Amino acid sequence: MDVEERTSSSGYAKPPWIFKGSALYQIHLVKASTARAFIPKEFRLVEAFGYTLGGFFLASYDDSPAGVFDELVMIAGIVWNPPTSCAWAARVLVNSREACHHGRKEVGLPSQVARFSKKITAVPKRKRERAFGFLDTFGLGTTLSHPEDLMEVKVSEVDNAVSANICNIQIRSDVWGLTGCLRIRD
Repeated sequence: MDVEERTSSSGYAKPPWIFKGSALYQIHLVKASTARAFIPKEFRLVEAFGYTLGGFFLASYDDSPAGVFDELVMIAGIVWNPPTSCAWAARVLVNSREACHHGRKEVGLPSQVARFSKKITAVPKRKRERAFGFLDTFGLGTTLSHPEDLMEVKVSEVDNAVSANICNIQIRSDVWGLTGCLRIRD
């Protein structure tokens, strides 16, 4: 039996699309007043005590409808979209023109082309100064007790021949997908 490939007008297979790779999703509280600047007026912001959940999504795709690419999604907050809620992408940066086109035309994302650079460095062993609390008794404190690799991802927005640094993200490579730190640059 022949299976016919369904394609959209842009040449991509119709959804659902499959993206394979690794990702890190970090959420944090964002002031509702800050998030509203990025969310269209027709959507209701999900908030409590003046805050919503925002954050970022960093992914490195080995296989996707748009090929191999990296993506950074900056999430302004959570919006109510009946019958459920969803994260609102304030910015989407990708390092592939094909991925940018796919995001804009097929998904409706505000995708922009950016430059991603990745560097892995070893973090030297640090001594524990003293126990700080309950978690330290189980070796789960906040200081590092063994050497590890640190992955640094730098993202720069590209506008014609001009590029501007957007952020640096540092991730312990042994917990890729579980923890990270985002620093936004103006």
